[in-house]
Amino acid sequence: MSGDNHGNGSNGNGSNGNGKTGNGQPAKAPSDPLRSAEAFPDARVILGRYGLQAKKSFGQNFLISERAFRAIVDATVRSDEDWIVEIGAGLGTLTARLAERVTAGKVIALEHDADMVKVLRTELAGVDNVDIEQVDALRYDFKMAAKWRGDPISVCGNLPYHIASQLLFKIIDARASVTHAVVMIQKEMADRIMAPPGGKTYGAIGVMLRTYADVTSVAKVGAGSFVPPPKIDSTVIKLVPLAGGMPRVPIADEKHYSIVVHAAFGQRRKTLRNALRAMFEDAAVDAALAQTAIDGQRRGETLDIAEFGALAGAIPASSMVAER
Repeated sequence: MSGDNHGNGSNGNGSNGNGKTGNGQPAKAPSDPLRSAEAFPDARVILGRYGLQAKKSFGQNFLISERAFRAIVDATVRSDEDWIVEIGAGLGTLTARLAERVTAGKVIALEHDADMVKVLRTELAGVDNVDIEQVDALRYDFKMAAKWRGDPISVCGNLPYHIASQLLFKIIDARASVTHAVVMIQKEMADRIMAPPGGKTYGAIGVMLRTYADVTSVAKVGAGSFVPPPKIDSTVIKLVPLAGGMPRVPIADEKHYSIVVHAAFGQRRKTLRNALRAMFEDAAVDAALAQTAIDGQRRGETLDIAEFGALAGAIPASSMVAER
């Protein structure tokens, strides 16, 4: 941890260093918590102030919807003592709102873009419960953050679309150290994650995430809620890892379970038997299907999590083949 504590205490109002907020009004004192949307800086104002534009290379689209901000903050914050790791802090507009709510806690703001880090360190210079980390979130150690605190942390953020699935799996891998995660992802991905068995959108990512966590939809966010507006709509989802970090079904080998799940969806037009045979020895697949009483003529997208768990337990990891 960098331990960047900035200034002598603040209420999270995004002060620009001259005692005024982003809208030019005098900053309120720490003893007077911010309540109105107008008290927080607007992404368009901040971009103009620094002469910056969103960078496609970082997948940057900045949230400007107060309704969406409120939904994310309300779903994330459980008490004023929370420690929250924010992925992709950007201009600090969500960071400031989180910091205002966790007055006895901490916001660890992760940002990869050096230009955004400079903005964060200026805009949040007086906010002493925000630590700013210049780091790629894919390389960040969530477990270490929880160890630093001494208790599990929560996670939130507007995930860059091109690495959203990787970040979600990273959060799940650290689930014993995470109480919950509230993240914004593209609507299509959210639909896949929450789809029930049998549908076209049901897939490996939904099975894997919901094996280890309860997933619910928090809010729908249209493209017009961002600057610049993306080409797709978004959804805020909440992941709550199951008690003790345990999976929903008994799993002896998590890596093997993942391989079985992905193999079943790897060739969606094929039967389950043939899809699995592309990854495992024929005899092992046939024996596992017989042992679990799962019809090999079914498609992978018809299986529920319990059936995937049973299959993974019945197919020996040693039966995996390198190539066909």
